[in-house]
Amino acid sequence: MKRIIPPLFLIALFFHGHDAVTQPVPAVEENIPFLVTFGAQSDKSWGDDDFSQTFFFVVPEENLTPIYIRVFDPDVGGLHDEQKGEWNTKTKFSVYGGKECITHPDATGTDPVGNYKSGNLLASKIFGESDKYDNEWYTFGPFNPTEGELVHKYGGYVFKIIAEGISGDDGNLYRYFLSSKSDRNEAIEGGNAFTYEYTFRLHDDPSQVSHIYPFIDDKVISVKQSNFDWDDDGVIKIVSKAKPGLEIEVSGDNEWKHSEHKIVDREHNSSLDIQFIKSRNTIRNNNVVISVRNQYGEFLPFYTVPIGGIPKYQPSIHAVKR
Repeated sequence: MKRIIPPLFLIALFFHGHDAVTQPVPAVEENIPFLVTFGAQSDKSWGDDDFSQTFFFVVPEENLTPIYIRVFDPDVGGLHDEQKGEWNTKTKFSVYGGKECITHPDATGTDPVGNYKSGNLLASKIFGESDKYDNEWYTFGPFNPTEGELVHKYGGYVFKIIAEGISGDDGNLYRYFLSSKSDRNEAIEGGNAFTYEYTFRLHDDPSQVSHIYPFIDDKVISVKQSNFDWDDDGVIKIVSKAKPGLEIEVSGDNEWKHSEHKIVDREHNSSLDIQFIKSRNTIRNNNVVISVRNQYGEFLPFYTVPIGGIPKYQPSIHAVKR
């Protein structure tokens, strides 16, 4: 299935001016505490629909130095993760590059089916409960940038990382960083990251609003959002240049909810700001899944830092005849 990619000039203009914040996943602008992936024997009602999550990292062609993909708290146990009985979960992190890493049709789907592990396997590691990696970083690499798949429409060499809950029933909470160093987080100029389906942990504090930013190109006339297991934990709103805060359909426990929304000209070639606003009677340890499609059923990418910046509502002003 064809994927929606923002024009290259927008990527270049935006990311080269925001290098310091494009590398963490989730990014600062998203205000998301952690990504989350549960073990294969988990109950989906805990907030993970398929126990697998894929992210893509793009390294600009002009970058000639080795890159590293770092994972924070990759183990399952200890300080951050979600325990269900005894710790018994193992998570496999796998890094892919090479031909069809992203261009294979199954690679950018939202379900772990078919050849979604396409490309060349560059590195993998399985993590269980481990004091060594609890609240610490694990580094994959070094990788030569040319080990990724060169795709000009994405703006450079693409690497894929898949987190897969291969056993157990606990939740693994983790973060990524695309780095130029093996032992610390140092941003790569012009790098970025995106996914087509986001599975993440929300803050417990109802004053903390989380955000995700699907990109809307000039061919999109409507979008269909799908969210899973929000637990009726408040409201989810769309904010854009033309929408001040449109509430969308929200899911309860262990269910999907969908709603369709028209896109107007002012929203083209910019990002939507989907805001997750919790209620005062907040659900603790709430995890949610969300994806967005256009009118053709094509999934839209969530860039961790919004292309074109965070959208601000700009009310239309009409001249009044006197």
